[in-house]
Amino acid sequence: MRTMKAAVYVRPGLIELADKPIPVAGFGSVVVKITTTTICGTDVHILKGEYPVKAGLTIGHEPVGVIAEIGAGVEGYTVGQRVIVGAITPCGQCHTCLDGHQSQCGGKVAGGWRFGNTIDGCQAEYLLVPDAKGNLEPIPDGLTDEQVLMCPDIMSTGFGGAESGGIRIGDSVAIFAQGPIGLCATAGAKLRGASLIIAVDGVQARLDVARSLGADITIDYTKTDPLTEIMRLTQGRGVDVAIEALGTQATFEQCLRALKPGGTLSSLGVYSGKLSLPLDAFAGGLGDHRIVTTLCPGGKERMRRLMNVVASGRVNLESMVTHRFKLDEIEPAYALFANQRDGVLKVAITP
Repeated sequence: MRTMKAAVYVRPGLIELADKPIPVAGFGSVVVKITTTTICGTDVHILKGEYPVKAGLTIGHEPVGVIAEIGAGVEGYTVGQRVIVGAITPCGQCHTCLDGHQSQCGGKVAGGWRFGNTIDGCQAEYLLVPDAKGNLEPIPDGLTDEQVLMCPDIMSTGFGGAESGGIRIGDSVAIFAQGPIGLCATAGAKLRGASLIIAVDGVQARLDVARSLGADITIDYTKTDPLTEIMRLTQGRGVDVAIEALGTQATFEQCLRALKPGGTLSSLGVYSGKLSLPLDAFAGGLGDHRIVTTLCPGGKERMRRLMNVVASGRVNLESMVTHRFKLDEIEPAYALFANQRDGVLKVAITP
C-alpha cells in the first residue's frame, strides 16, 4: 500500500504529521497531487478544539495541485493538468444546491465544506476530490500557485462578504479586522465600486496592505476610536455596509454601531462563543438593519471567475503570503500562524 504524509488532527491542541494511504479515484472523483496549500483561521479553530472534527482527519481546505488520477465518469480533464479546488465542494444536485445555496450542500449548515471537516483535506501530498466535474477548475497558463492560492477560500470568502453586503457604487464601507479575509473584503469592496473604504485593525503592517488593496482610510484602533472616526468621516450618517472579519463580540458590536439606519452588517467571522445583539446598537430591531452571513462560495465556476480577476491584474494577493514551509514543517507552521507571530498573514505549504 502506497502512503503519503498528511497533517492529521489528533486532539485539541495537537495536529501532527502522519502516514496515510494515498487515496484512489472512484466514480466521479479525482486525485490531485498537492503542490501548494495553506493554513486557514478555521484550521486554528479546529486545532484549539473550538470546532469539532473526528480524530485522524486530514486538515486543510485550500488546495492547488496537479491531477494525478481520474476516476470513471469524469471527462474534460487530463492527468498532469494544473487545477484548483474550492474550499466548498458542492454536489450541485441536491435541493439546497439547486436552490442556489451551494455552500449549504445537502441541507446541512456548512454542508458544502467537506475538506478538513467531514472528509480528508489537503494539508497532505494527495487529495481526493469528490464531484470533480463540478469542483475542479484548470489554472490558466501564466498564473503561479501563489497567485491563485487565495482563490479556494480567503479570496472567495472576502469577496463574498462584499457581494452579500450588497455594496453599491458610491457606498461607504467599513471593514473591521484586516487579517487575510478582511483584506480580501477590502479588495472586494473596491471592485464593487465603494467610494469610501475604511479599514480597521491594530497592526500597522496589515493596514499598509489594506491601503495597497483599496482602502481609502485606515484606522489603528489602538490609537483612535474607530466609531468616533467613522462617524466623523461620514458626517454622522454611519456607513452603508460594515463587514465583520474577525468573529468576536466586540467587532460584531462595532459593526452594528458603525451602520447608518437601513445599513447592512456583512458577517464573515467564525464565532466560537455566544454572540449577542446589544439592543441600542440594534436599534431595538427597528433600524431597518440587515445582518447577513456568508460561507465561502465554492464550485468551479466561482474559481474560474476569481482566477479571471487575478489574471486581469485587478487584484494582486501575492503579498499576503508572508511565510513558506514544507509539509514536513507543518507543526512549526501551525505554531507561527496560530500565535500570529513574525507579522504572518498567510503561509504557503509545499509537500
